[in-house]
Order: sequence, then C-alpha cells, then structure tokens
Amino acid sequence: MPQPNSSLTDSEPSAVDGAEATALAAIDALLAPFARSDAPGLVIGIARHGRLLYRRAAGMASLEMGVALTPATRMRIASTSKHFTAMAVLLLAEDGLLDVEDPVHKHLPEMPRLSANGPTLRHLLAHTSGWRGHDELWAIAHGLTFTQPGPGLPAMARQGELNFEPGTHMVYSNGGYHLLAKIVERVSKQGFNDFLQARLFGPLGMPDTFSVATDLDVVPGLAGLYMPAPGGGWQRGVYPCELDGGGSLVSTVDDMLRWQAHMRAEKKTVGSAESWALLSAPTTLSSGSQVHYGFGLARHPYRGVDIVHHAGAVLGATSQMLSVPAHGLDIIVMVNGAPVAPSPLALKVVELLLGDALEAPEVRPLASDFSALVGQHYHAPSTGSVLGFADVAGKLAMSWQASPAQPLHQGDGKLWLGLQDLPVNDLVLDAADIDARGDRTAAPDTLVLHEGGLPRRFERLAEPAPDAAALADALCGDYASSDLDATARMALVDGTLLLTVQGRHGQHVCALTPLSADVMTLTSNDPVLARMGKSVLNVERKAGRVVGLRLDTLRTRNIHLARQESRA
Repeated sequence: MPQPNSSLTDSEPSAVDGAEATALAAIDALLAPFARSDAPGLVIGIARHGRLLYRRAAGMASLEMGVALTPATRMRIASTSKHFTAMAVLLLAEDGLLDVEDPVHKHLPEMPRLSANGPTLRHLLAHTSGWRGHDELWAIAHGLTFTQPGPGLPAMARQGELNFEPGTHMVYSNGGYHLLAKIVERVSKQGFNDFLQARLFGPLGMPDTFSVATDLDVVPGLAGLYMPAPGGGWQRGVYPCELDGGGSLVSTVDDMLRWQAHMRAEKKTVGSAESWALLSAPTTLSSGSQVHYGFGLARHPYRGVDIVHHAGAVLGATSQMLSVPAHGLDIIVMVNGAPVAPSPLALKVVELLLGDALEAPEVRPLASDFSALVGQHYHAPSTGSVLGFADVAGKLAMSWQASPAQPLHQGDGKLWLGLQDLPVNDLVLDAADIDARGDRTAAPDTLVLHEGGLPRRFERLAEPAPDAAALADALCGDYASSDLDATARMALVDGTLLLTVQGRHGQHVCALTPLSADVMTLTSNDPVLARMGKSVLNVERKAGRVVGLRLDTLRTRNIHLARQESRA
C-alpha cells in the first residue's frame, strides 16, 4: 500500500471572492475549538464547480505519537463507503455479469430462500431486502468482542426469517452491503479492494483510497480512531466485525472531492451516466410510497435546494459527504473522534456559502405544542414496534425502537422522523391523527404511523409501568436463539432484570426496563453500546406462561429467544 500522497497539484485552495472569504472565515471559527494537541480532530474539504475552496485539518491524527492531522491524512469514511460498493455492482451489471434484479441466492447460493419476492440485489442496494445485518447479530450475542473477518456471511445465512417482506420497507442494513461486497468478489473473481482499485480508484486518480476490512489492519498515514474513555481521556475505537461493503473505505479530502466532482460531471470516466444517477434515485416501495434513498445515497430538498449525501459512523470515526449539484458545491467532513457531528457541520457550510440562495429554515414542531405526548410510549401489537416522544432542546422528538430521540420534521400536515437530522426515512405520523381530538392536553390512546407507506396502529402503554421485580418469576430462566447461535439467561440481580446473551465467542449483558408486563426496553451494560440506543423486548405467552422473547433493535426485527425447559 503506497504512502499518502501529499503533493497533489490541485490541492491548494483557489482565490475566493469577498462573500466566500467571509463564509470561509466563519468555517475557520467553527473548526477553531478542535485545533488541539491533546484530542482527536477532523478534516474538511470544500470545492465549488471543481475549484478547491477550503482544505483544513484540526486536532490530532495520533495521540500516542503526537502527530497532527493534515489535509492529506487518510481517514475512515465508514458508511459513506456504501455508494462505492453500489457503483461496483452497477459496473458489473454494465459488463453483463449480473443484473440488479437477480435474486441474492443466484450469486450466494448458501443464502436461504426466505421469500418468493427475493431478496434481489436491488433490494440489497436500497436497504429494502429485509436481511438482518451481520454486525448487529454479532453485537447482540457478543457485545464488542472483536472477530477477524469470516463470521459475517455465515451469520446472515443462518437466519430463519427476514426483518420484513422484501420491498415493503426500508431498514438500513450494513449486512446487505456486506453481501454485495461478497457478490462483487465472486462475480469479478477479484478481491473487493482489488476490484475497486482497478475499476474505480485507479481510473479516477484516487491514490489514497482503499477498502480496509478491519481496524486491526495497519495502513500508512491512517489517522487513529478514538472514543471518549469512561473515566476520562480517550480510548481506541475498534469495530468488532468485518467492514467490507458497508463501511470499509479509507480516503482523503482530495480523493473524495475528485470523486464528488466526477459524480456531478456530464462526461464520465467510469461507468454510464445512468448508473451514476441510480446511486441517488428515489426508491419506490411496494405500497407506492417513495423514500429519498437510492443505491447508497440520499437525494432530497434542503431549504429549497437539492442535496445528495451520505454519512458514516464506526467506533471512533464519523463522516459526511454532501453535494449541492445545482450550485456545484461539494463538501466532505471526516472525523476521527472529535466531539463534533459531521452532518450538522456540513449543513452549516451549505448555509454559509449559499446564503441568499436558500429558503428560510424549516420550522420544527415545538414540544410545548404537544406537551401531552412528551414522555409517552406507544406499542404496535401487530409488529412489536415501540415509539416514544421526548422534548429535545424544546422540539418535539420521537424515539423509534427505543433509539435516541430525534426532533421531528413537519410539513403538509405530517410529522416524520429523519435520518441523521435529514428527512430521508419512511416513518410518518399524520399530525391530524393527534390534532383531531381537539385536546393536546391529553395524549391520544392510539396513533397511526405510516412505515414505508403502510399504516401501523400503535396503542399507548399505560402508566405506571410494572416493577421489574414483579415480573421476575414469570421471566427469569434460560432461553436460546438459533438466529443468534446463542443462549441467554434472564435473572433478577439487585432488583434489576438482566438478560445475558452468551454467544460462541463472547457475551452481552443488558438491563431491562419494563414499559408494560409484555413490552420492555433493553440497555446494554457496555457504555459504548449503551450510547448507541436501546433495544425492545416483546414477551411471548401461551396460556399465560412465558414461552419466549422477541428482540428488536433499530435495524433488526423479531429475533426469537425460545424458553428452555428446566431440567431440575
């Protein structure tokens, strides 16, 4: 692997006009708090119509060695990698070696046929396949225990059911893109990184971009990945699973800006214009509803201008790639642990540089206007899904599947949940369903949430919730899951119900918080996993006796834990 390329002929920012100079000075001010010698940082690049405007780094690449970040530092871009994987698949389709309508098992025959409707490669590309992701399956059973590449594909092949019928919903899946990487390898008869180098990075002049499967691999010039340590200071971020396909790329500001410029260019060096357009074309679900996500990229309006974007996050690294095609504006933000969210930062850059070209900011619904909803939880008996409402900085926020609450978007009589503060998800509430009662001082007993265009009836969970100790006799005992290839034990410890899942290579302990006698949230005892959100547990009963549990996370549905009979 070559050393980082730090002598690019087009790497220095061009001359700017007065308005741009003012905006860039404001961006300097945004980065100033991260210009530290004792903390990780970020790198940012901005170009306009292919003209480099801004290329800066702040903070440290290596805390151990005292090495500062530079604009030439290689950084993990995490899930921003996905549309590169999609482009690799589309190149093979152009070669006539596959078709996006092919069923997955045509190229991966070890995968079970769980639906008459596929899943197809198109479903994988658009996150509509229903496949559970290997990384979530691993974390549920093993926590953050590290594994070398290998278990991902068998874990997905072991699944006995899908999250949902293919094409009916969009649920983000790293595992789906992991399958796509394996398909690229089998069809091309090349390693995943080798194919990307030969067909994408080499022809486009991206010498510092690679696919790096695990965080144990040594890459020259790659920034360290850092996370806040529980007792203060920093610790290394190490993703526990293989990243190929869904989040494995390492790149630099210069390479990413070249890539974005090529995406917008009319004349393509690699691939057809039709293939590039598919990356961000909206996806139509089986209900006829559309989501603003294509093959690895989202495209939708933001303050009156269309933006094309994708963000990424692994342990110790985050990123945001964003383009405004009509204005030729390209932005890349890469972070190796600094306490800054790259998505809002990229949007702030858009606002600073485009200014008067933007419409007024979106008005988010106020929590005070829906005060009766704040603190309430709702449950869908048909699916086991849970949603809740909270006040986040004065805005009405919704938690989906016990994930951290995010402020809702509002418009056209609808309330909907966005993705990373951008409206690309398919979870929509009809505001009239709340307002029609004519009394916002009382929480409605039922709500209808449209998920992928399909209505789901949610019932308010009564308060107060039962005490955990009162449920212990019914719930405590041993369970097993073939989907996880793991066993589990529920026990009451110091007044808290704990679920310990034991995989073949590690374990994961979670604390239960009852919302009702049959619906609970799970909080990981691992502080890193706990920050990522909670899970939902639904209790299965037969003739009044607990016979099993159904576990749901934000991206995994209906993991079955069957109760094991005591042999005492």
